[in-house]
Amino acid sequence: MVEAAKLISVIGAGAADERQKQDAFQVGQLLAQAGWGVVCGGLAGVMTEACRGCATAGGLTVGLLPGNEHDAANQWCRVVLPTGLGQARNALVVLAGQGAIAVGGEGGTLSEIGHAIKAGRPVVSLGSWRVEGVPQAESPEQAVRMLLDMLER
Repeated sequence: MVEAAKLISVIGAGAADERQKQDAFQVGQLLAQAGWGVVCGGLAGVMTEACRGCATAGGLTVGLLPGNEHDAANQWCRVVLPTGLGQARNALVVLAGQGAIAVGGEGGTLSEIGHAIKAGRPVVSLGSWRVEGVPQAESPEQAVRMLLDMLER
């Protein structure tokens, strides 16, 4: 029997600042080093950097695109799934992962956090929204450690 890939959703804005991009890269890298892949919205900013970090560390990267075109994905997505669902794909992004790390982000990220909570997926915030029940991490290392600890419980 083939073992299913273990995926963590990394969520955040396409228009990310340099700090958020660095954090997302490190989160992706650390997840891959811990044996996890990354699933995200497949576009720019936090999504690109999380995929780049994960891919360069040998991890699987999955992009669930809002539109219909494969070539809209960032270059680091190994598996590209155009959904044609627009922002409704946010629910799929968090359901595809066993947990989520939010890095920065705006309204779309907040909706993903809400979908994750509703689905019972653990979420950690790294410079993202402050939501009751969602722990705040101070660094990429802490965010990954916190989420993986939550999954082990």
